Amino acid sequence: MTDLIRSWVESANAPDTDFPLNNLPYGVFSTGDGTMPRCGVAIGDKIFDLCAAEGEDLVTPSGQPVFDVPYWNDFMELGPDAWAELRARLTELLSEGAEPRPDLLVEQADVRMQLPFQVAEYTDFYASKNHAFNVGSMFRGPENALPPNWLHIPIGYNGRASSVVVSGTPVTRPHGQLKGPDDAAPRFGPSQRFDIELEMGAVVGTASDGPISVAEAFENIFGYVLLNDWSARDIQAWEYQPLGPFQSKATATTISPWIVTAAALEPFRTSTPERETELLPYLAEPAPMLYDIALEVGLTPQGGQETVLSRTNARELYYSAAQQLAHHTSSGCPMRVGDLLGSGTISGPTKDSRGSLLELSWGGKEPITLDTGETRSFVEDGDTLTLRGAAIGDGYRIGFGACTGQLMPARKPAH
Repeated sequence: MTDLIRSWVESANAPDTDFPLNNLPYGVFSTGDGTMPRCGVAIGDKIFDLCAAEGEDLVTPSGQPVFDVPYWNDFMELGPDAWAELRARLTELLSEGAEPRPDLLVEQADVRMQLPFQVAEYTDFYASKNHAFNVGSMFRGPENALPPNWLHIPIGYNGRASSVVVSGTPVTRPHGQLKGPDDAAPRFGPSQRFDIELEMGAVVGTASDGPISVAEAFENIFGYVLLNDWSARDIQAWEYQPLGPFQSKATATTISPWIVTAAALEPFRTSTPERETELLPYLAEPAPMLYDIALEVGLTPQGGQETVLSRTNARELYYSAAQQLAHHTSSGCPMRVGDLLGSGTISGPTKDSRGSLLELSWGGKEPITLDTGETRSFVEDGDTLTLRGAAIGDGYRIGFGACTGQLMPARKPAH
């Protein structure tokens, strides 16, 4: 485990900050002063303005401007050598003992964060065994909880890139077609079982035109975000057979505003769980490819205080993002810079480590009591859901910042 790297930005040396010099996560911010959104790096409670630094030739990863745009895709396309070069240069510029440049810092509290990259495509997986077992047990019983293919293959579906939003964006309760009682005809109305899913998202930084190995896939991942896959469970229950989720998952997918790079997470690598069934060779991992990242979900009712609903860890995933990406390419499917891969809900083995309200309330049969005394089975209008995550080092943490969204009441339907 590495030690804290001290910075001349004093807030970056605090043990409780998400953004020490060891982290250097990448985002896009706007200041509201008429300037365009631009690329920046979180350091303590500040943002190092990369567009301004590039204008002074302090950072020139390609010899041409890549940080004066509202996305990180142009930089990602430069490849891993450029990624390593920038990280080394930023560490040099921001380390204790370097010439302080407070004029290149912006207060995080004074900016508005934007989507950090242009999402090319979005695929969501189902990679936590505890989550898959819990959901399967509810609907099929524990003896048939896992589908026959689950221990052999990373299951996923293609979602909507257009629905991906940045933390802080309000989410509107969706309408959809809902199954009627018994044999009654379905009806159209607002979802009554709206849920969240605590996930990690992997950002693809290197394009590929055909099958790649797990090792190549690991190297192609630029970084990671927290991801909330908002889910209308009642719409999903009616529509998902035989082709899987559709409108139930299309309302919104919220991601954290900072991309934490694979390089920052390198000291926290850990192995996937022991296999019950040997995987086919193309999915075998040559080295540990999960990360030890502590995760939690908080719910704040409108006007109330937050209750932490769940605490779990990214190491609970049965399939790593590298395995998911390698499998995605196995058919020859091209992957693009800016593709986003959701891990699927990350749940631990205990009730207080489940990553969705569906599991926490066991389908609504066991409502959760909040610290305010209120109860919840699913998300109610006005509730704010917050995901947090951090890899914990010795005296420092590699954090993602908060991933938040407030549920707004359903609008009147279009017809």
